Amino acid sequence: MSVWSHILREMGFRKLNALFSLLGLMLAVTVVVASQLLAEADERETRRVTRDMGFNLRLIPAKTDLTQFYRDGFSRHAMDVSMLDRLATQLTNNVSFNHLVGSLRREYTINGQDILLVGLSETYVAPGQGKKPMGFVIKKGTVHIGSEVARMQEKKRDNTMHVGVRQFTVANDPIETGTPDDITIFARLEDAQSVLGLGGKINEIEAIDCLCLTADQDPLAILRKEIGAILPEVQVVQKRTLADARAKQRQTREKVNQFVLPSVLVASAVWVALLAVLNVRDRRQEIGILRALGKGGGRIAGLFLGKAVLLGSAASVLGAALGTWAVLEFGPSLFPVTKKAIQANPALAWQMVVATPVFAAFASFIPAMLAVSHDPAETLRDD
Repeated sequence: MSVWSHILREMGFRKLNALFSLLGLMLAVTVVVASQLLAEADERETRRVTRDMGFNLRLIPAKTDLTQFYRDGFSRHAMDVSMLDRLATQLTNNVSFNHLVGSLRREYTINGQDILLVGLSETYVAPGQGKKPMGFVIKKGTVHIGSEVARMQEKKRDNTMHVGVRQFTVANDPIETGTPDDITIFARLEDAQSVLGLGGKINEIEAIDCLCLTADQDPLAILRKEIGAILPEVQVVQKRTLADARAKQRQTREKVNQFVLPSVLVASAVWVALLAVLNVRDRRQEIGILRALGKGGGRIAGLFLGKAVLLGSAASVLGAALGTWAVLEFGPSLFPVTKKAIQANPALAWQMVVATPVFAAFASFIPAMLAVSHDPAETLRDD
């Protein structure tokens, strides 16, 4: 009788042991696959949510008086837009900042109402990341206005309004935010430059830091050194509360993901090993007879390791399918912002198909060695 035939007959005879081993391995694979897919989805969701919290770095001219800057919300000094281009050329996956937007901010008066006019450039991101721009995209010839501007100027979406001598179309439905955005008009950078007579100028570069370090880890020193080496003409201001919130969210997610996978693997290994030990104990008489008939240790070990490999192979397929289904079914409700990006991962499934039989054999290795070490004469005499 071949080893595989022997294994199949033994599994048929001891159905519960085989079933519990299969379920233990299948549960482990299901959790691993689901946790990895959820971790990917969670990372995407966390990146998007924390990104949408807004920029947390503000680069302003070095000679800016911070008292005036914090009071007015913008620098009264300007810098050349080429500085934005210089910084953008340094964007790689290795730098500590991303999502660069140049802006020109100035007080402005329209029909007796004092407002803030903000011109925004396009968003610059590191090459190859495919990141979407933050906030809204302002089309040529349009503006986005705040709720107080809309109320005072009696404007709504698709209306036209004059800003200086230029005429624009209102592109948004103004919504009250309870922030200075309510008294702001957002325009394309070149349009704001034209209205203000400041062609080629900006007074701020906004960005997001990618370090995700909390205040006690001093990310600002790292950022100032890195950005200062590229643009010594600017000073870096960090929105510390916002940066800390992003960092703590990202760090919490990473800690949870680092805990789940090892815990599942250890629990599964212990479960499979215990069942293998019980299987060895139940088969002591059978092992003694096989050894008495001249079957070598390799044959005996092969029965236990082969069983583990067979069960691991079946569990990998069933567990990968179940884990993937669970995430595809319930993931969109957990991660509504990035739900469209949730999808099966064939590479992960194939990794499980290869790794699970090896993992099961490893967990069964010590019990298999115990079976090989039994003295057949002593075993038969005891039984």
